[in-house]
Amino acid sequence: MNYIYPFLFSLLVDELMKKEDKIYIAGHNGLVGSAILGNLKSKGYSNFVLKDHKELNLTDQVEVFDFFEQEKPDYVFLAAAKVGGIIANNTYRASFIYENLMIQNNVIHASYLNHVKKLLFLGSTCIYPKEAPQPMREDCLLTGVPEYTNEPYAIAKIAGIKTCESYNIQHGTNYIAVMPTNLYGPNDNFDLEKSHVLPALLRKVYLSRMLNDGNWPAIETDLIKRPVEQVSGKSSHEDILSVLSGYGIAPNRVEIWGTGAPLREFLWSEEMADACVFVMENVDFKDLKPQGNEIRNTHINIGTGSEISIKALAGLIAETIGFDGEFYFNSQKPDGTMRKLTDVTKLHRLGWKHKIDIKTGIEKLHKWYTNN
Repeated sequence: MNYIYPFLFSLLVDELMKKEDKIYIAGHNGLVGSAILGNLKSKGYSNFVLKDHKELNLTDQVEVFDFFEQEKPDYVFLAAAKVGGIIANNTYRASFIYENLMIQNNVIHASYLNHVKKLLFLGSTCIYPKEAPQPMREDCLLTGVPEYTNEPYAIAKIAGIKTCESYNIQHGTNYIAVMPTNLYGPNDNFDLEKSHVLPALLRKVYLSRMLNDGNWPAIETDLIKRPVEQVSGKSSHEDILSVLSGYGIAPNRVEIWGTGAPLREFLWSEEMADACVFVMENVDFKDLKPQGNEIRNTHINIGTGSEISIKALAGLIAETIGFDGEFYFNSQKPDGTMRKLTDVTKLHRLGWKHKIDIKTGIEKLHKWYTNN
């Protein structure tokens, strides 16, 4: 079994990332990982080891350990995760807790065994209690119960934070956990069942307008790229109308779960990536340790510190797409947590702040979606 003593590790943790260092990005094809990869490339990093799910199953411990033993990466961005919106989280509860725990446990322990210099673990602000004070500071973690609909995912991510802290304390590693707010951007997941609210809503509004305009070529192209329940752009118009109706999409009419009142914070994914690379380049665990005997809440919120209601978000998307139809807010469906605003004081103190506002971001996402 490989082992490195903590005092030897302390010689490594203050090293700065070099452009030639080998970097492993777990989940490099996803929204988060692809943004981190793009940011690193733009800064001149070029030595990457990248494996997709077909090449490396991160829930398989043997595969992960063999991969790390062979590749020996210097730095690791742990962006791989099973993610989804409120429907997916509430439906596939066992999958969300099992797969996320397996992924992060395997990657973190393999990083320790193979002397990775630094690891960045990406979680989510859903870790915080449902009734957390707003905005949510890092030290409100574990002061209450999480929102029920995404509790398994939240518990897995909390375990990831504590795993990083515990390895740092016991083994002298340099693992940092960051908690991004709701993200959106290039390579987002637009699956109508499993995606988060912003990309799902943008796609719903787009398809509703295309239906109203009778633009079947655009609808068919969309469904060829992203089929819905095995219904693709090559399916009959009747089947397409039927499956879209099941997701609340009709000509000039879109159904939205809940009342529209919940407030959400959104961060452009490429800015999140910039924050992550900034932390990897400039922040060490020793910079985050609080005073006193108890070491906890060393994670960092990544967000904007501003929020928008789901109803107002729908309005911005409608304005961007040119949708003049109606929204039906189905109050029989759950709202989820009413507010999830992050306190980004720690991140600002460390030296990073976002630049892209939500209106600009939606315009950028619409442009990317229609071009892809």
